[in-house]
Amino acid sequence: MKVLLVEDDAPLAGEIAAALRRENFAVDIAADGEEGHYLGDTESYDVAVLDLGLPKMPGAAVLRAWRKSSRQLPVLILTARDGWTEKVDGFKAGADDYLTKPFRVEELIMRLRALVRRSAGHAAPEITCGALSFDAPTGVFALNGLPLKLTALEWRVLQSLILRKDVVFDRLELMEKVYEGDAGTDSNSLEVIVARLRRKIGHDMIETVRGRGYRLTAGPA
Repeated sequence: MKVLLVEDDAPLAGEIAAALRRENFAVDIAADGEEGHYLGDTESYDVAVLDLGLPKMPGAAVLRAWRKSSRQLPVLILTARDGWTEKVDGFKAGADDYLTKPFRVEELIMRLRALVRRSAGHAAPEITCGALSFDAPTGVFALNGLPLKLTALEWRVLQSLILRKDVVFDRLELMEKVYEGDAGTDSNSLEVIVARLRRKIGHDMIETVRGRGYRLTAGPA
């Protein structure tokens, strides 16, 4: 899961980003509305956390611009405690959920996981593919009922694949989902991650589609 965090309060942004990274998420941070709008309009994200009170470009304007350019990423807005008008404006602009400041980061993480799961078309909290299962609310993968130990990069790749199980995931898009900013965009590193995952869940479950990317399947019957 790759998150765009648009928040001008640097200590709060740092706290949120650190908590998300501890849960294996990749995070890009924008400190003002103009940068947030640019990143959300040009990069690939699973979800965005958007403060409405931003310098340079208000959060609601950022969101309206994304929706006008057909950017469909789920957006959770952050509002002040008494910001009822802000909440209304946010939903009118196209927000999917909101949290009122101050909030618990744990709740933010649960809401983001739910937004990403639903946007991928999964209503149930648990997603399965053969012997592999993913508990979306907790972010835990299991194989044959036993929890899998994964690195952050392995988790991001496998989470992306299981959300689109049986569908080919473009190699470049998958790299964009896994790495923060411009870091680590070497396709060879992605192949190494996929090879490690195959050793953990079974080689036949991750299919290479030549010239396109990867697909998670239940493997042979």
